[in-house]
Amino acid sequence: MNVREGSLEAPIRHPIDWKSAEFYDEAACLEEMARIFDICHGCRRCVGLCQAFPTLFDLVDATEDGELHGVDRADYWKVVDQCYLCDLCYMTKCPYVPPHPWNLDFPHTMLRAKAIRFKQGKVKAGERFLASTDVHGKFAGIPIVAQTINAVNKTRTARKLMDRTLGVHPNAWLPDLATRRFRSAAPRRGSATKVVNGERTPGKVAIYATCYVNYNEPGIGHDLVKLLEHNEIPYEIVEKESCCGMPKFELGDLDAVARHKEANIPVLARYAREGWAIITPVPSCTLMYKQELPLMFPDCPDTQAVKEAMFDPFEYFVARHKDGLLKTDFKQPLGKVSYHIPCHGRVQNIGRKTEEMFKLIGQSVEVKLNTVERCSGHAGTYGVKTPTHPIAMKIGRPVFRAMAKDAPDYISSDCALAGHHIAQGMAEGDAANVRLEHPLSLMRRAYGLE
Repeated sequence: MNVREGSLEAPIRHPIDWKSAEFYDEAACLEEMARIFDICHGCRRCVGLCQAFPTLFDLVDATEDGELHGVDRADYWKVVDQCYLCDLCYMTKCPYVPPHPWNLDFPHTMLRAKAIRFKQGKVKAGERFLASTDVHGKFAGIPIVAQTINAVNKTRTARKLMDRTLGVHPNAWLPDLATRRFRSAAPRRGSATKVVNGERTPGKVAIYATCYVNYNEPGIGHDLVKLLEHNEIPYEIVEKESCCGMPKFELGDLDAVARHKEANIPVLARYAREGWAIITPVPSCTLMYKQELPLMFPDCPDTQAVKEAMFDPFEYFVARHKDGLLKTDFKQPLGKVSYHIPCHGRVQNIGRKTEEMFKLIGQSVEVKLNTVERCSGHAGTYGVKTPTHPIAMKIGRPVFRAMAKDAPDYISSDCALAGHHIAQGMAEGDAANVRLEHPLSLMRRAYGLE
């Protein structure tokens, strides 16, 4: 469980008052930023988390007396630009978050600033497009079209064009489009999913595939299905789904987040109320339903029901093991595994569940585990944008070095985007032939499943 260093109380979160007029009052937001920045400047505990805090402290240190009041408030937006809402400062570092009377919420204040800027029309079209995952996904599942786009996206000419038009850095890793979407290729429900007297069997799982798994790496979803089938866990792919809204949330487009919520929550709430555990194989999507949407819609009973039913995959598998229901017939050794814990996994307050699973596998077959718990720097679109990709690589360098320790057979991260970012960073360093596998894929390998 994540608790703040030096604190005896776990942090609590206040609802996001995003529907009020005051939320979008720029002067009021700048005043709150000034209050928070002054506290952060006096503390500086979070300096090593991301680029937002070094940016702030450099602005303060450049003033005549080294105090915040000498910083032009127009420069506050430079700090906002560097925050990618990972939530680590709130959940793991800051001693002044609620219930402390100073009531400091750095990431949600940055969210407020981003929302104001979006309302003012100051977010570029390229940034809006990058956050529109469902739009990108329209081309996935069309074999010739997807293959053509994938090939073109790797050319120097296309990357230069994306740099100019979309603000995508020419060297940033980009995911391929799948030639067949997960939701169209996977069985609608598992063979163990049986209806008895109008009710499905207990211990059932509803899979919310996520945009990334559906459009980019369906193999992750197929491996999850194989794990559920092997453990005789009834599953069903949710009837329909839209983007969880996290990319729009990070952009400050809260109205778009609300539209995605209206598309998803009624569907997911039915599963929650029927006793299904809802699993999402992407930590950011899981966090969106566990934390951000419940804070945006605190009075929506359906949203709160989904929150209670939402699980990280390994949170679910470890809980099932503790109930004596998970098979441990692992057959295939994994060798040396460097495993990265992503930020949006850390702040869910579930503990190191994927690490627990690797250690459980290691009781049956060889697993030499190297766990790295530090931000990779990718942070969604932050890691691919032209201005911030070099910073993302700089943030990730300690992770790249730590993951390369002892020449691992596999590197792995619950966040597929972070995994590819780490693989790129390692490949640009001294680690050649990096073999990246998602933890679900490694668990499937350990079982000896094809």
